[in-house]
Amino acid sequence: MSKFWSPFVNTLVPYVPGEQPKIARLIKLNTNENPYGPSPKALAAMQAQISDDLRLYPDPNCDLLKLAVADYYSVSPQYVFVGNGSDEVLAHAFHGLFQHGKPLLFPDISYSFYPVYCGLYGIEQQPVALDEHFQIRPEDYQQPNGGIIFPNPNAPTGCLLELDKIEQILQANPDSVVLVDEAYIDFGGESAISLVKKYDNLLVTQTLSKSRSLAGLRVGIAVGHPDLIEGLERIKNSFNSYPLDRAAIAGAAAAFADVEHFHSTRNKVIASREWLVEALTALDFEVLPSAANFVFARHSKRDAQQLSTQLREQGVLVRHFKQTRIDQFLRITIGTDEQNQTLVDVLKNCI
Repeated sequence: MSKFWSPFVNTLVPYVPGEQPKIARLIKLNTNENPYGPSPKALAAMQAQISDDLRLYPDPNCDLLKLAVADYYSVSPQYVFVGNGSDEVLAHAFHGLFQHGKPLLFPDISYSFYPVYCGLYGIEQQPVALDEHFQIRPEDYQQPNGGIIFPNPNAPTGCLLELDKIEQILQANPDSVVLVDEAYIDFGGESAISLVKKYDNLLVTQTLSKSRSLAGLRVGIAVGHPDLIEGLERIKNSFNSYPLDRAAIAGAAAAFADVEHFHSTRNKVIASREWLVEALTALDFEVLPSAANFVFARHSKRDAQQLSTQLREQGVLVRHFKQTRIDQFLRITIGTDEQNQTLVDVLKNCI
């Protein structure tokens, strides 16, 4: 605590990211990074930007990237917003779309940045319990609110909410923004972006960190009705009018254009996930149905914290959450086939 802090800083509980170890030769299955590299075309596009032009500011509107996103999802550029990672995009949404003096609804087991942003922006929060199968129930979101947000697939559970159920939430809340956070949608679901022209209260966010293997680049997007996008732009231009650098704009646009590489790496992750689910099930794990690039699993007899510690001692990192209801689960990122096999072999020894 510092005497120089603004008073509200004392009450903030910051987000704690997954461990980024400095130790070499660890198998890192704890932060949902893609095990396969980004598009070679994206790398080439970024390298081409490393020139004397770096003395100039980048395009503040990021038109090249907005056009690439718009083309990919068959919307106009007026429906697209881009930012420095999807967390920044989410922050602008919290700041500009959810401050209505009413509680923000989100699942009780969900992305832990949501309550952090509520604390940062003074937004009342109302967690909504998942059902006994860790699924979102649309009927639970038919209550007074100042907005609704949920990941789809959910994190850390990996469970998917189908589009017809998302529509139920949208139809029940025509006067509230419903934000669908699609960080993992490309690994097993259909994007709600297909609904943005039908519902003016829908905002969909995505990241290039997962399915396009660009976590180190920090690029996020939002797609929604132009009125929502204009609100985000007003916040952005009052905060940081140049959110993406030249290399990020060029690389992200090229990544969206390289559909072949995207499908190839995504399909590898999906196939590896299905293999890992079978392997974990054979070891007496219960694995929740996942549409993400990770699985959420608990063993019938072994304590999750102890398993996490034993795995780390053997050079394998997974994520353990101490939160009530999920403290016996491990979230395991899908790695390469070799990494997944090592994980299973180590688990066999631990169990």
